[in-house]
Amino acid sequence: MLTERRVRIFKAIVDEFIKTAEPVGSITLMKKYDLPYSSATIRNDMVVLEEMGFLEKTHTSSGRVPSTTGYKFYVEHLLENKLDEQLEIALKQTFETSSMNLNEVIKHSCDVLAKMTNLASGALGPDASDQRLEHVKLFPINERSAVAVFITNTGYTENSIFNFDTDCTVEDIENCCVILNDRLKGTLIKDVVEKMNQIRPILENAVVHHEMLFRAFVQAFVKFASDNVYFSGQNKMLYQPEFADIEKLRAFMNLLENHSVWRDFQNNKNDTAIKVGNKGELMWIDDMAVVTSKFTIRQGEEGQLMVVGPSRMNYDKVVSILDYMSEAIENLYKKGGS
Repeated sequence: MLTERRVRIFKAIVDEFIKTAEPVGSITLMKKYDLPYSSATIRNDMVVLEEMGFLEKTHTSSGRVPSTTGYKFYVEHLLENKLDEQLEIALKQTFETSSMNLNEVIKHSCDVLAKMTNLASGALGPDASDQRLEHVKLFPINERSAVAVFITNTGYTENSIFNFDTDCTVEDIENCCVILNDRLKGTLIKDVVEKMNQIRPILENAVVHHEMLFRAFVQAFVKFASDNVYFSGQNKMLYQPEFADIEKLRAFMNLLENHSVWRDFQNNKNDTAIKVGNKGELMWIDDMAVVTSKFTIRQGEEGQLMVVGPSRMNYDKVVSILDYMSEAIENLYKKGGS
C-alpha cells in the first residue's frame, strides 16, 4: 500500500538521486531530509517500495535508485511544475530582446535549453514539405559560391550556401532564378525535385552551367523539405555519470545524429508517452528520458523543443523551462514576429 509516509520517503529518494547519481540509503535520508521516522521504518518502507516496482537495488550498493515505474509515478503525481524566479527573468529577457527570424529563435531556444538544463536539447522546426514555394533568390558571394534564399507561401524562410566546382557567372545565376521562379512557384516543397526534373531541358537551353546549378538546387530543396532538426549541448553528456561508458556515450551520440528518428518521433503518437506540464510529453527509452513540448505558429505549423538525457534528470526544472519556452515562441509569432 502506498501510504503518505512511503510517498514522502520515495520523493526524498528521487530528489537525492537526481542530485547525486548515487544509490540512496536510509541514513542519508534521515540526515539530509529530516524525515521523522526511524532508520528501521525507512528501510522497511524502501523494501516495500522496491516490491511495488518503484525502486531498484543496485549490485554495488545497499542503497536504492528509482525505477522507470518510479519516475513515472513521480512525474505524474509529485512534479512541481513551477519555474524558478531567476530562470523566468532570464528567459523573459531572452525573448523580449529577440529580433531573430523563426529559425534563429528555435535554434537559440535550443542553445538556451542546453545551457539551463545542462543536458542535450533538441529542436524540430516546422515541417515545410507540405508548404508551397513562393520565391527563390540567389545572392552571389564570389564566382565559386552563393547564398540561396527559399520562401514559402506561409512566410517560412530557409537559407542555403552553394559551393560550385567551377566559376559561375552572375548571368547564369540570374537566369536560373528566373526560370525556377517562373516554373516552380506554387509547387509543394515535397514535389519540387520532381518538378525540377521536368524543367531540366529548359535550364539546359538557357543556362551555361545548368548541370552544376541543377544539382545544387536539388540538394538544397531536399534539405529544405527534410532537414529541420537541430541539437545543442551534446558535449554536456560527458559530465553525466551515466555516460562514463564510452560505448554508451557513442550510441547516444549516434542516436542524436539520426534525424529521421526524431522526425518520426514527432509525427507518430507514442502510446507510452505521458503528459507533463501544460503541453509537454515524456517518455523513457531504456534508461534515457525524452521530454518534449510542441509549439504552434502561423497557420497551424508545428515545431517541437525537447530535452534528452538520463532518466535521472531534474524533471521539475526541465518541464517548467520547456513549457515557458514553447509558449514564448508561440506568443512571439502570434504578435507578428518576423
